[in-house]
Parts: sequence; C-alpha cells; structure tokens
Amino acid sequence: MKLYVSFAARIRAMIDEGVLRPGEKVFSVRQASQQYGLSISTVLRSYLLLEQEGVISSHPQSGYYVTPRKRLQQKQGSPLAKDLNLSEVDASKLVLTTLKSIREFGTVPLGSPFPDPQLFPLKRIHQYEKALTDDGGEWGVLSDLPPGNEMLRQQIARRYLALGMHASPDDIVITHGATEAITLCLQAVAKPGDAIAMESPGYYALAHTVERLGMKVVEVRTDPTSGIALDALRAVCANVRIAAVILTTNFQNPLGFVMPPTKKQALVAFLAEQQIPLIEDDVYSELYFSEQAPLPAKAYDYSGMVLHCASFSKSLAPGYRVGWTSAGRYRGEVERLMFLSSLSLASAPQIAIAKFMQRDSYEQHLKQLRHTLRSNYILIRNVLEQSFPVGTEFSEPQGGYVIWVKLPPALDALQLYRAAIDNGITVAPGTIFSRTKEHTHYIRLNFSHLWTLAIEQAVREVGALACALLRSEKPKQVGRLNEPSAD
Repeated sequence: MKLYVSFAARIRAMIDEGVLRPGEKVFSVRQASQQYGLSISTVLRSYLLLEQEGVISSHPQSGYYVTPRKRLQQKQGSPLAKDLNLSEVDASKLVLTTLKSIREFGTVPLGSPFPDPQLFPLKRIHQYEKALTDDGGEWGVLSDLPPGNEMLRQQIARRYLALGMHASPDDIVITHGATEAITLCLQAVAKPGDAIAMESPGYYALAHTVERLGMKVVEVRTDPTSGIALDALRAVCANVRIAAVILTTNFQNPLGFVMPPTKKQALVAFLAEQQIPLIEDDVYSELYFSEQAPLPAKAYDYSGMVLHCASFSKSLAPGYRVGWTSAGRYRGEVERLMFLSSLSLASAPQIAIAKFMQRDSYEQHLKQLRHTLRSNYILIRNVLEQSFPVGTEFSEPQGGYVIWVKLPPALDALQLYRAAIDNGITVAPGTIFSRTKEHTHYIRLNFSHLWTLAIEQAVREVGALACALLRSEKPKQVGRLNEPSAD
C-alpha cells in the first residue's frame, strides 16, 4: 500500500474511533511530517485524499479540520434514531435526538438550530474573559445583580440608537440568553392557564417555553414571506382571551422572512388597542443580507407594550448565553423576576462581550458574518435547485441561516428525516414547527456551516433520498413559496 494511502487510513481510523472528533483540528502538515516521519508531500497527498472523501476539510490560513461527516462512509447513521416512532413523534424528543446525533455521531448538522461556532471571534472574547483578573475592581457580586453589567447595557443601548430607536441602559435587563428573557417576559404579562398567540409555523423552542410555564399555545397562520396573518390574529383575539403574542418579525425561524414595516406598525397598533403585550424574539436581527438593518416591531411601540428580546448567541458569542430584554412598561417586573429566579448573571461573560464591542471591530465581524451567511445561502440554494425532486419549493430568506423547503405533498418529511439520519445527515422536519398537520412535507435546513465538499454532498444526498422516496425519475423543477399576503 502506498504511504499516503496508509497514512490517510490511519487518520480515518482516529476519526472513526473518536480520537479526532468532528470540528477538531487535524495535525498540521508539518506536525504530521515530523511525528510520523513522512515527507510533506506524502502528508499533503493523504490530506487531499481525505478531503476528497469528505472526511476532513481545509480552512484557509488555519489548517485541516474533521468534517461533521465522521460516520457517513459507514452508512450506520445514528442509533439514537432507531427508537423514534415516526407515527407519534414528540417534537422535543426528535430535536434532542437530532442534537445528540450531531454531537455523538458526527452527523452532518443540516438539521441543527444553532449557527456554526467557527463563524465567531470566540478566542478573542475568551481572552478578554481570562484577562479580567488583571482588571481590579471591574466585577464582583454587586455588579452581577439585575439589571446586569452597566458597560454591556451601554453597548446594547448604542445598538438601539444606531437603528434610530430611543434607548437608555436603564431600559435593559441582561438575562441568561434570549430564552430566559422571553420566559421572564411571559411571567411578567401572563399566568398559568393563559392563552398565548404564536406563529405557525414557528420556532418550536418558543412553544416549549410557553407550555413549560403552564400556558396554552394558540397558533396563528403565518405567511411565508410577510409574517403572521393579521386577519387571522384579529379573529383569534375576538374569540379567545389572548394574554400575549410571541413572534419573530425579522428573519423568522424557520421561514426567514422580514415582516414589512407597514405590517409591523399595524400589528403593534392593533395589539396596543387591545392592550395585549407583544413579546418580540429578535435574536436574528444582526444577520441581514441587505445593506440596511430592518427595524424591529419595538421601533413602532409608543405605549410600552412591546417587550423586545434578543441575545448574542446568533451574532457574536454562542455558548456564552448572554441575552437581554427591553421590556417597556414591564421592565421593573422583569428585573424583579430575574432577581427572584436567577439572582444574577455572571459578570465575566458580560464584561468580555462588552469589551469586545467597545474595543474590537464588532461591525467588521458582523459584516464578514453576513457576507458568509449570504454566500452560503446562494450555494445551498443552487444545490437544492439541482438536486431536489419535481415540485419542490424554497423560501427566500432575507437574513439568518435557515431555509424552509416545501417538498412535494406525497413526500413525508419524517420519512426523509429517518432516511437522512440513517445516512449520517440531519434535517429538521416541518412537523416540529407546528401543532397542525399542515407541515408534514416541509423541512428546514441550516446553511451556516463552513461550505465544504462534505456539506455540498450531504445536501445533494438529501435531495437524492427525497427523489428515491418518491420513486420519481421526472425532470427536476423548482419554484418559490407563496407571494406575500395582503396583510
């Protein structure tokens, strides 16, 4: 056996045995040459072979990394998926199965709800966090207390002001991510047993949050290009006592739309008239593809009825779980609830993020992040158009990192989910985004991960699996999702 083939097999075995895990860096060419007594050209040929197989991928000026496709060649899929009963799927169980499959078996993360961590300057933020011990007097128990670190609240307020929105650091309460912000806002405006209006389809984690608090989810039809249907929302509010509305107006997950400004204004005005609070989940707001950031619904709030929630998890520091809310007239109650439930949020992550925003080029990071996500969207869209079966339609996200795929009605998304995971790939079936049976032939795909040959092959393979499930050999054609409604 040739030396480069033998060394490639050795690296492949390390990956299969978990010595090198998905996302981890492989030995540099020079390290491998010295450690294994091989010429640099032999190591390069080995890495080229592994890259062609989709086992590793090269990152310019960084080196080689294990791709998320560790076990795809073995076609073993994820054993975790074997326990799923596709006829009675529990959304939370399916999501957990997907995430465990990605973490433990290296399946391709097209079904992940999270952005690729490699997109973010985590090393730089971590350096600020480590250096805090040298910055005497900047943090302590008192600075941990709600509403949170003052320097960070100042930086967030400046982001609001940059959008032309009046904001004061005193309006902001720092939380453990956007989920806690939404949870606190719900507790501030509603009680167990109350009905909460939500988008359908919409992000499943929001519905889980509502139900965990003992509240009831009332789903409202949502247009794939302009957001929640106002006529349907009005009808719901006329027939059910709605305690609050939760929705995402910018780059909604899974649809990716931006609600038009006039519709945001009409929504806020209607809810203010009805004295119904709006909890706005705006975690994707910085991920726009256009030249200008869209305003949140909060920008049209003149009565303090909009509780705006966001975090840095999608734009700067995933894993740090630093979020916030600007809760309008409910701000004092949210701060009190934050104190009672969590007492405080650790200062170090808050200060580290604030210092990065203050001293480094946050705008430059965001510009590069948006460029990468937009480029990835174009790439995945091209592959989807080439690979998926007749009658497939795609959303046209204006930001964020997910695309909503409408499959031919005869194709069951849960069957495609099982077929994909058996082949080492995850997708998110549409059934987890709604309580209704209207989205059984939809899937959501994540395009945030570094675009490699392995990722491209995975998307093509999902398309091939969809074609196989339909047993169709007809020419492929694609379309667009519905035009915007008149709301």
